[in-house]
Amino acid sequence: MLKTIPPVLGPDLLKILMEMGHGDELVIADGNFPAAAKAKRLIRMDGLGCCEILEAVLKLLPLDHMQQNVMLMEVAKNDTVKTPVWNQFDTICKKGDGNYKGYATVERFEFYERSEKAYAIIATSEKALYANIILKKGIV
Repeated sequence: MLKTIPPVLGPDLLKILMEMGHGDELVIADGNFPAAAKAKRLIRMDGLGCCEILEAVLKLLPLDHMQQNVMLMEVAKNDTVKTPVWNQFDTICKKGDGNYKGYATVERFEFYERSEKAYAIIATSEKALYANIILKKGIV
């Protein structure tokens, strides 16, 4: 075990975070997201939720200060799902990085396409719907 590194971040994810460069994107995906089909690099974090992982990742990953740095999957048209997890994401991001400018939403299929280009996808067991988030890495 190492000091100051959140224990939920295992060696595979730490390696990915170290490899990522400025502008690379990381997806934290809910349990319904087709992560294995979309990922260039897949990190499975079964048993954990998106908020727990987001909070831990933001302790190490700087957000981009020049561009939109946090994107959420937009709720599909005609879907009446409520997204209280978005408020949690917002709170975690505000606390986790001073470069956070608020989130943008990305249409669902555009989000899938963007995920295919992401550096890595973290697959979680998150049960909340539309609990998918993209983080754009910044500089230190």
